[in-house]
Amino acid sequence: MDKSLVPTSKFLSFILRHQPESIGVSLDPEGWIDIDVLVFAATKHGQKLSLTLVHAVVAENDKRRFGLSEDGLRIRANQGHSIPSIDLDLAPVEPPNQLFHGTVPQFLDGIRQLGLQKRSRNHVHLSADVETARRVGMRRGEPVILTIDSLSMYSDRFSFFLSANGVWLTDSVPVDFIRFPDL
Repeated sequence: MDKSLVPTSKFLSFILRHQPESIGVSLDPEGWIDIDVLVFAATKHGQKLSLTLVHAVVAENDKRRFGLSEDGLRIRANQGHSIPSIDLDLAPVEPPNQLFHGTVPQFLDGIRQLGLQKRSRNHVHLSADVETARRVGMRRGEPVILTIDSLSMYSDRFSFFLSANGVWLTDSVPVDFIRFPDL
């Protein structure tokens, strides 16, 4: 992503995933907002935004965090919400045999005790490949990659969803389904 777009991308993530009320807007039940409403409210709160800039951030975001409506006039975050009322209206799907989660050593003791918990988010986020999980874990330090026996979870009636940007979502991952690497 063009480095000049990063601050706008972070702003959009904050508003569309966590605190739309901080600029006086609300999202619809599926997380959508009219871009013109977003632009007006953001500008009123000192954040320069335009339809063109929003479209550029969506197009350039390598993680595909945002989605546009078919007409290009509405935007939402594809996943990662901490707003409990947001329902992305994703249908449950059968996951691959295994998925991956990137974390850092400081969180391993808690994960060994409680498994992976969604905490303030609406879902636990999992990756389909090791490299993506590694990049996620690297945000906080030296990554540790956990392997999730997702197909066994699915067989035990855990639900999985696949977001528009390829992130696998589930409510929790119990310890019994996590394979920890030898460190």
